[in-house]
Amino acid sequence: MFDQDDKAELIRLEEAMWRTETRFDLVFQEARFAPDFVEFGRSGRVYNRAQIIRTDKHPIEASLRNLRFVELDQNTVLVTYISVAVFDGVHEHARRSSIWSRFPAGWVMRFHQGTPYDPAEHGAIAASMDES
Repeated sequence: MFDQDDKAELIRLEEAMWRTETRFDLVFQEARFAPDFVEFGRSGRVYNRAQIIRTDKHPIEASLRNLRFVELDQNTVLVTYISVAVFDGVHEHARRSSIWSRFPAGWVMRFHQGTPYDPAEHGAIAASMDES
């Protein structure tokens, strides 16, 4: 069953994906991306595990907001949140979703998707979704 310890661990892991010291650590990435991992990037491109594992470090400035968790089964959880990442001084907003599976060695990300959005264009709809 998904409990508060699992929730805390998944928050830690999602945040680690956005920190330079862990995101570009080969051991961390190999342990946390499932062999069948797939990502639909905010750019619209599709990535597999081999394409997403990177060690060419560069600074990451991002914040994660409104993390939510949906238990899909006793060992699978959908995590959704909003990311605000800064690239070359530009704030990029995205709605994100990750599917994590629990294995004996820990949680592993199976799927991730980022969908860009402009909070100014979504007005009250975006605000109500962010607050619910």
